[in-house]
Amino acid sequence: MKALRWHGVKDLRLDDIEEPAVKPGTVKLKVKWCGICGSDLHEYTAGPIFIPGEAPHPITGEQAPIVMGHEFSGEVVEIGEGVTRFKVGDKAVVEPIFNCGACAACRSGKYNLCSTMGFYGLAGGGGGFSEYTVVAEHMVHKIPATMSYEQGALVEPSAVALYAVRQSSFKVGDKAAVFGAGPIGLLVIEALKAAGAADIYAVELSPERKQKAEELGAIIIDPSQVDVVEELMARTDGGTDVSYEVTGVPQVLQQAIDSTKVGGEMMIVSIFEKEASIKPNLIVTKERTINGIIGYRNVFPSVISLMEKGVFAADKLVTKRIRLEDVVEQGFEALLKEKNQVKILVEA
Repeated sequence: MKALRWHGVKDLRLDDIEEPAVKPGTVKLKVKWCGICGSDLHEYTAGPIFIPGEAPHPITGEQAPIVMGHEFSGEVVEIGEGVTRFKVGDKAVVEPIFNCGACAACRSGKYNLCSTMGFYGLAGGGGGFSEYTVVAEHMVHKIPATMSYEQGALVEPSAVALYAVRQSSFKVGDKAAVFGAGPIGLLVIEALKAAGAADIYAVELSPERKQKAEELGAIIIDPSQVDVVEELMARTDGGTDVSYEVTGVPQVLQQAIDSTKVGGEMMIVSIFEKEASIKPNLIVTKERTINGIIGYRNVFPSVISLMEKGVFAADKLVTKRIRLEDVVEQGFEALLKEKNQVKILVEA
């Protein structure tokens, strides 16, 4: 079968590999749609970050080249011995977190903080940029028959956004700022709106992404036109309750901190390719809090339920649909060159 594999920086190849076989306790999916994630893009331009490049991953036992793709939906085409929650024909999505189940974090239920955590589609095991994939039953979530496969491909990134809001100190009626209106930033805006934010400010340069954020109900702050921190301080009477950093750009990190009120909180949602410096005194003297998240835990059912109510709608976020054979030039390269792109979905 055809599968997109990471071989190195700027070296993604559509390889012919063996179709995976179902095993006891696993579910085989015919992949329908897979989204290109910001994490995938980081691996393409600066990896390996999550990809095991020099040594096998401790859970999967695999190392590069690995099949990519972790934001995907598919149809159940075969089930392994002992599988009870699925049947052939079900629509499904995958919660792509590998965890050991034995470390302190896993024992406390915080499986996304596992000491050897890896992402399916980044750490090995298979991935969504392929025709078929086989996944352990516990990682698979059924989606309603009425939900489109395109919508299903947005469950994973939406889970990041919902988890970011849940893990923050945000409360109904608070004011929030989202730094970066890419796919995850836009989904954070949606999650904040669903959670009852009074005002949501989106800090973004791209005209197309500003328009998307505005359509979702955010108030736009253009950093090329104003001093972001001064503007947010003025508009919120002293700073936002919570800010969410979703750019991965080092210079933006301090802005996100400085824009919060006394005692406010800044959430790091993005992955950074480089180190970022901050000014500790501007945290200490305002008693601000910095928090961060990786992935999600225990939120997929809530995301699917919210989607049934119209939240995180695919038609608001998907800007391009392409075939697997075009994924490098029309997908990864397009996201680097075309700033009007938000979420690109790939049909397997």
